[in-house]
Amino acid sequence: MLIYPDIDPVALEVGPFTIYWYGVMYLIGFVGAFWLCYSRRNATSVTWKTDDLVNLFFYGAIGVIFGGTFGELLFYEPQTLIADPLRLIQFWKPGRSFHGGLIGVIIAIVIYCHYYHRRFWAVMDFVAPAVPIGIATGRLGNFINAELWGRVTDAPWGMLFPQAGVLPRHPSQLYEFALEGVLLFIILVWYSKKPRPMGAVSGLFLACYGLFRFTVEFFREPELGQDFVALGWVTMGQVLSLPMILAGLIILFYAYCYRKI
Repeated sequence: MLIYPDIDPVALEVGPFTIYWYGVMYLIGFVGAFWLCYSRRNATSVTWKTDDLVNLFFYGAIGVIFGGTFGELLFYEPQTLIADPLRLIQFWKPGRSFHGGLIGVIIAIVIYCHYYHRRFWAVMDFVAPAVPIGIATGRLGNFINAELWGRVTDAPWGMLFPQAGVLPRHPSQLYEFALEGVLLFIILVWYSKKPRPMGAVSGLFLACYGLFRFTVEFFREPELGQDFVALGWVTMGQVLSLPMILAGLIILFYAYCYRKI
């Protein structure tokens, strides 16, 4: 059994300003994703200038922040959304849903492509390999905050988390870091090194993330105040991941069967 390390969630305090590690992780994720896209900007058939990337990531950041907040409230805290609709624009408060953030990013990229006259799937394929960097840093932020812990386990690597009772639990944040972050990053970077049909990289991202998230949900404790949504074992995360897997497989099939590189 492991003991959760005593990590202060506050990275720095300067006068009245407090900087949290979770926010630092978000910043590192955006910077890392931007760096990867910048380094790959000449490896695609589409021209990407620095200003283009800055604009794209600005749209993406807005999508992540507001989409993640909306998804958290809609999928996990609908009672809060009903009682306080203004919570939607209080983006500085904690609580983000990946699935909501993904929807927000997709909408943001649609708007970006409309105004900057770019092809949607070309942009999605370009960005997809960078997304796991943000996922990985976000999961490290969850671990630092000692939140979203796993289910009770007797595994030797089970960990005692503060505020999670006296029984050891799966460090599911680290499972997600490894699968949704590191492994997914390796798969997408390797896959995207060669020319692929339009939409294939995006489809692979959706299918793999959905599969990894669905799997990790078997070890992750349902969020505070939530219960299983079906059959006594299906979680909301699994319900939201199934459409991702299906959509990813459909996009891959369509890309290889009906499109040219």
